[in-house]
Amino acid sequence: MEQVKERRWIPLVNNLVVSAAAVLLSLVLSAVIMAIVGYSPAAAFSAMLQGAFGSANSIANTLGKSVPLIFVGLACAFTNKGGIFNIGCEGQLYMGAFTAAITAIALQGMPRMAVILLSFGAGMLGGALVGGFNGLLKAKMQINEVIVAIMLNYIMKFFTSYWVNGPLQEEGSMIAQTASVGEENMLTKLIPKTQLTTALWIALAAAVIMYFFFARTRMGYNIRAVGENALAAQASGVAMSSTIVLTMAVSGAIAGLTGVTEVFGKTGKFVDGFSPGYGFTGIAVAVLGRNNPFGVVLSALLFGIMEAGSMKMSYVAGVSTSMINVMQGLVILFVATPNLVKFLNIGKGGK
Repeated sequence: MEQVKERRWIPLVNNLVVSAAAVLLSLVLSAVIMAIVGYSPAAAFSAMLQGAFGSANSIANTLGKSVPLIFVGLACAFTNKGGIFNIGCEGQLYMGAFTAAITAIALQGMPRMAVILLSFGAGMLGGALVGGFNGLLKAKMQINEVIVAIMLNYIMKFFTSYWVNGPLQEEGSMIAQTASVGEENMLTKLIPKTQLTTALWIALAAAVIMYFFFARTRMGYNIRAVGENALAAQASGVAMSSTIVLTMAVSGAIAGLTGVTEVFGKTGKFVDGFSPGYGFTGIAVAVLGRNNPFGVVLSALLFGIMEAGSMKMSYVAGVSTSMINVMQGLVILFVATPNLVKFLNIGKGGK
């Protein structure tokens, strides 16, 4: 029994080592690149850490930037567990933000808790419908979910853009945005005058729930079984179609929370083009976190540190903020490399 428990820890330890090595190698190579072009790596990294942790407000900014990445990373990890690649989180989070915002606007005057709960529910439902539709096409018509998701990203983004550039644009505003959801309905700030809100606790709770869902529930087991071996799962009696649709719908609901918490935690309204690409960054966060909910939280924090410290790195060390994109790309490259080697070995018959 003890040997079985030890074996269960082996994959987790291996994943941790791979991710840690990927981060370390990316930092080393980034330092080499900076040195080659004439910058001081030590000054750059020092400024980045100072920008991320130099004060209480800096820490709040770092955590605030990590929160949306936790949600979208969990969304991507959820489908990865089921062997599905959800590249549609960007469209799902836009729909989640939009439906939550218009729900809150329609419910103005109701008790704060009712507005928040109903708006969050509407936002999750909006994301779930987009994700579930993608899953339905894959399950019933065998249409590649990646192609559909890419198209839905544009459809959802331009659909929401139409409404806030026309019928639902805030009266008298030159910016493409809805009316405010109401200051009284905003999430509580954990540190005054920062963008760190109780969305952090919601994100951490989502990670815990997702962990126990896959570890302790039958449906979680079914999703993992489909992801690890679809043919074996089907032979054992797992309902493939409903499992695929559910996986995509739940992932869409989590992605929708990304947009909802941005509206209720930061902007206070739906703003056209509010996402800097969270849906795509979430893929990288999930990969680095090895699809483990707690790994996703740590991965999102790392990306948040890089984002929060990039500005100070730029004006103190003179290094372009684009260097952060290089560092993040290198992390994913090094994380994916072992899988690439494994794939190539399999392609050669394991030789």
